[in-house]
Amino acid sequence: MAKEPPRLSKLVSELAGCSRREADEWIENGWVSVDGVVINRLGARVNPKARIEIRDATSRHRSESVTMLFHKPCPVGDEAMSSGRESAAARIRADNRWTEDGSGGRFQLAHLRGLAPAGALDASAGGMLVFTQEGSVARRLAGGDARLEKEYHVLVDGVLAADGLDRLRHGLVLDGIRLRPAEVSWLNEQRLRIVLHESLKQQIPRMCALEGLRAREIRCVRIGSISLGRLPPGEWRYLRADERF
Repeated sequence: MAKEPPRLSKLVSELAGCSRREADEWIENGWVSVDGVVINRLGARVNPKARIEIRDATSRHRSESVTMLFHKPCPVGDEAMSSGRESAAARIRADNRWTEDGSGGRFQLAHLRGLAPAGALDASAGGMLVFTQEGSVARRLAGGDARLEKEYHVLVDGVLAADGLDRLRHGLVLDGIRLRPAEVSWLNEQRLRIVLHESLKQQIPRMCALEGLRAREIRCVRIGSISLGRLPPGEWRYLRADERF
């Protein structure tokens, strides 16, 4: 059986470095032509060698796409056992936008369209949760880019051995994988600062458990150069124009 040609949205996504959702919108809006003919039918398949052109209007459309930072409250009790996959619409609303959001952005219902979580935050953790309409942001945060370090503040129970910090910093193995070096230090007698350059499932609780500690509360306070700052739990703000992941 002959192999079907690729979907136009896939080729547009690869050509423009955008998400499939963005590519579909551009196609629907009539901004994409194939060999000089505008194609606005979703699901269309085209010859991979065809000449694909994308109108300049897409650059203005992309500039209107938004990214939002939500401060997920640290879960307690049974909440820590849930999947944590609450929809963006359930977390991002006009009434819980941070009153001190200095981005200058105006909230629109269109900003909820296609808004999706970028990167992973374990169900047992709180702190910075990123929602975005930008395919490039989603790919960067989900791609395990070692340059995008993530900083956590972790409340722990237990007694750490004298060389425990050194082992947390390097040398631990999870799922048969030797972890990348981490930055680990004490913030106070009960709270650790941990900076990771990778993201494995339940990585911090399991790292702590290997050294005889129980992680009671985990909060992501920074991703790359973007900090949670004074954003209150349960509220959100727009990513500012001068901020980049």
